[in-house]
This record gives sequence, C-alpha cells and structure tokens, in this order.
Amino acid sequence: MDPLRELQGAVQAGRLTRREVLERAAALGLTAPVIASLLAACAGGQQATPTAAPAAQTPVAVPTPTQAAAATPQPQPITPAAQRGGGGTLRLLWWQAPTIINPHLAQGTKDFDASNIVLEALAYFDAEDKLVPRLAEEVPSVEKGTLDPEGRWVIWKLRKNVKWHDGQPFTAKDVKFTWEYVTDEKTTATTIASYRAIENVEIVDDHTVKVTFKQPNPAWFEPFVGGFGLILPEHILREYKGEKARNAPFNLKPIGTGPYKVVDFKPGDVVVYEINQDYWQEGKPYFDRVELKGGGDATSAARAVLQTGEADWSWNLQVEAQILLQLEKAGQGKLVIAPGPNAERIMINFADPNTEKDGARAEPDVPHPFLTNKKIREAIALAIRRDVIAEQLYGPAGQVTANNLNAPARFKHPDLKWEFNLEKAAKLLDEAGAVDTNNDGVREYNGKPLQILYQTSINPIRQRTQEIVKAELEKLGFKVELKSIDASVFFSSDPGNPDTYGHFYADIEMYTNGPSNPFPLNWARRYHSKEVARKANNWAGVNITRYQNPEMDKLLDTLATEMNPDKQTELFRQVNWISVTDVVEIPLVHRNAVSAATKNLTGYQPSTWASDVWNIGDWRRQ
Repeated sequence: MDPLRELQGAVQAGRLTRREVLERAAALGLTAPVIASLLAACAGGQQATPTAAPAAQTPVAVPTPTQAAAATPQPQPITPAAQRGGGGTLRLLWWQAPTIINPHLAQGTKDFDASNIVLEALAYFDAEDKLVPRLAEEVPSVEKGTLDPEGRWVIWKLRKNVKWHDGQPFTAKDVKFTWEYVTDEKTTATTIASYRAIENVEIVDDHTVKVTFKQPNPAWFEPFVGGFGLILPEHILREYKGEKARNAPFNLKPIGTGPYKVVDFKPGDVVVYEINQDYWQEGKPYFDRVELKGGGDATSAARAVLQTGEADWSWNLQVEAQILLQLEKAGQGKLVIAPGPNAERIMINFADPNTEKDGARAEPDVPHPFLTNKKIREAIALAIRRDVIAEQLYGPAGQVTANNLNAPARFKHPDLKWEFNLEKAAKLLDEAGAVDTNNDGVREYNGKPLQILYQTSINPIRQRTQEIVKAELEKLGFKVELKSIDASVFFSSDPGNPDTYGHFYADIEMYTNGPSNPFPLNWARRYHSKEVARKANNWAGVNITRYQNPEMDKLLDTLATEMNPDKQTELFRQVNWISVTDVVEIPLVHRNAVSAATKNLTGYQPSTWASDVWNIGDWRRQ
C-alpha cells in the first residue's frame, strides 16, 4: 500500500495520536498543508495548522545574548513523579556497543549516550529546541544580569543539594575542573574544541561560576551544555588529568550526579545501571535498573522492540524502510521518528593511509597520492547515485541531500546541487591525467593505480551503499576494495586501534554525523586545520579528513566571534559551500532520527540536539 494512504487510513481509524501523526509525516517528508489535513482528521474534524512541516525543519534562532531573555523561556519548576523506583528494568538496545563511559574521551555517539545516563550537563536543548537547565538552576539571560550582551561572559548559577553518587557535594569546583581537564592538551579530550573559547572559569561561590571568553562568543551556551557538556567530578579525577586521563578507573565505572549509577560494564557488550536513590530530582527516576545492551545489528534491534517485545527502546534504526514498517505491524512497539541534524556522508582522506611516518599512517603532512587532486575528488562525487541510496535504502528515514550541514535549515546553501554523471566524471579524470595505461580497466595517476579502500561500520544499509558506490566507481576506472568494521571498533576512541574512524587508515570512509546544538560551530570545526586528527593527539581531533584550507580556517575563526544572526547564516552557508564544492565530504542522505519504543513506554522526548536518553530520569512505563 502507498505509505501516505496507509497513514491516512490509520488516522481515519483513530489508531494514531497527534504526536504519532507528526512523526510519521516527518518520516514521509510531507508538506505543511498535507500535515494540517491529517491533524484535522486526527482531531475529529477540527482544523489544525502545524507551524512547519517537521521534515523540512523549522529554522532555529540561535539564542544570542541580546535575544536570550526572549528566545529562551524559563521552564516551570520540575514536577515530581508519582514515585521513585518500582518500575523494574528498562531494557535499551544500542546496536553499536559502548566502549568507554567518559564523554570527554569518547568519539562514538554510543559512548556519549551511555555517559548521559550517569552524568549530567548544566543544561540541554530539549525536544522543542529550547535551552532548559539541569545542574544549573536557570538559563542565563541578559535580563537577569547573568549573560553579557556582547557574549564575553556568562554566569551559571548551580543547583544546591546535588550529590555525586559517592555522596560528595556537587559544586562550582567540578565545573571549573571539567574545563581544566578538557583543555589540558595532554588529556587529548575529544570535546576540547567546545572549550577552547574560554579564557577563564571563576568560582564566585560554591554554587556560582563565571565563564569568561577570550573574545565575543555567539556560542556562549556551548561549553557545559548537552552531550559535550557533561560535568566531571573533581574529587575523583583530579589525579587523572593530562597524560593519566585514559588510565582512570572512572572511564569504565564513572561517578556521576545522574539518575542511575553504573554497577557493571563490559566494554563492547553491556552496561548495567541501578537507581540512584539520592537523585536530586524528587520522585525520579522510575526504573530500578537500566540495561544498555550493545552489539548485533540495527535490524535485530528493531525486531526486539517492534516484534518480539524483548526490549523497551532501540536506537538509530538504520534499517530499510519496508522492513521497519513490516516489523511495526506486529504491534509490540512503535517507531519514534523525528527530524534529525545528521547526514550519512563519505569522507575523503587528504593524507596517505598507506605510508607510515613515525609509527603512524595518514599523518597530515604526508599527502594522499591522488585524492589531493580536486578533479579526481569531483569525479568520485559525480559517480554516486544518491537518489537510489536515499529512495531504495532509506525511504521515509531520509532524504537525498547536497549539503553537508543540513540543520538548522537556514544554514543549508540554496545553490548546492548534486548530480550523477559518469560521462562528466570520466572527462574530469582525463583532465586530471588519470588514464588506463595498461588497458586493464584501472586508471593510473602519476604511475599509481586509482585504488581505493572504502571502509565503514557493519550495517546492512551501509554495505548495500558501498556496493552501489563501488559499482559506479569501477565503471570509471577505479579499483575499489570494501572494508566493513564492527561498529564497536569503528566508533571506538581507543588510540591503539587502527580500525577506528578517527585513525582513518583508508582512502574514503562513510558514517553519519551532524551538529549537537543550533549554533553548529562545534560540528563545523571538523574542517579546521587546528583540529586535524593525528598520532600526536591520539587521533582525537575532529578533523578526520586531514583537510587544510586557510580560507576555511578564516571562515570558522570569524564564526567564533560573529554575533549578527544574518552574518552567521551567510558564513555557515559558505562553510557548507566549500566543504561540498572542494569535495571534503560527500553528503548522501539527510537522515531522520529513527528509534523504536515499546508501546507502554512514556516520558521520552526525542531532541534534534541531544542524546536519546538525555531525559531518561523522566521515562516511565504506562
């Protein structure tokens, strides 16, 4: 049956709530008028007009200091749950298994998610893209005198009576220590880019910190907020800052302020949490125990929630659309679909993954033998059937895109287009001087064959994508070898593991990423030459392509201080333009966030900018 007609039938039969209608509409990419008619039917004939089509994503106004008071409403006092505990076990499935539970040393989303259950940030962007406090008492604002109108400083007032899991009080010392820990170059923290703008963190009193920036900072809310902002305990980690950071027992059994405590962790397998009976939010959490099981594959994770009921929540369901819809018909669970900021993309390695220097490969000062030629990179981009990948493999879970930065929507460059054209690609290779000298079907450039190692994590959709890309590249005269790596290894932060995406010991690689807040400078720094991943920083740099361009660096440095929203939009669009037209990364599919929940699970709030489990203390069983 046509998906739209199936949705219309479900609405008319009264089987869907308004929220479920919006989620399905987002997945199908429906327009605002169509969504309005569906909501009207859902409301029993009462006309309802959505503010925007969810799939298109409403542009988010960045809360600059002068707008903060109006743009960031203060939340109502937290309403206690009916009771703390008594909910039994909450079973979570992450088909990419966590390998570390210290977010500031992590590189994979799975590790940030595992950390979010036990650690907390000062604030988060919620499901409505509003900044809401957690360990902070309130969101800073110009009106309250806690935010500088020029973005040079911000004052965070912290909650009192919050305790770490070992009973020690949470204070301003912990916030300052987190900054010191992350910005110590010897720590090689993966989140360091989000904290470099800070000049100083001053402890005003036990529950107040003043963060002063080196220059006006439009992203004043970036440090200490969201997944990159989880606060660390000073009394636990003070001896493990710098070179000792990766040896801390904390990395496998952290002490946090969150609703759950880690009681057992088998890296690459499972994390077991138990309720924090002293959690500062009265009446929360509801579940007595949380089991986050990792590994396997996305299809099995979806089946465990939607069909067999073996789990309560499964994350990041990169599964073919028809399979997901078929599994949902079993009736055990439901798909949770929301607009996402992420894009599946192919990264180009500008360094040579086959030449070793000082015991490492793909070092930034050893250029790639042929991918540094722009015409060869352009030929690769022209040979990718993005429409086939989006429509046949992702369906309602994603839309083809020509932009590397897709959210907020105002930062997408309106003039970027994608094209599949093998004839044009072949001509570019000819112009580059890449020719088939041996008449064996493989072109050579400067005497070396155009041989590509193409790696990604193990996942059915990704392997099918690899096959589609390989088939077209080999028609052009490339020789392509495919490599699939277990997700727990590929997304590991282990500096001794050569198969991580950060090492990037391949010519091209593919995975999904996107920004973590509405001012996506932390994401865009992936193109800055200062952030190059290399042996010297334990491959923790966010610039894994080893791309270096003074023009791009200048754009990003300007964005770090630009306070005018209109100029910010233009600058981010330029970043988008260069990243695509210089073929640093090749965007394929703008993915929706697709998870699955058992039908009796409530309280979750999928957020564009936060972990699935960012508010796990609110989750309950109906």
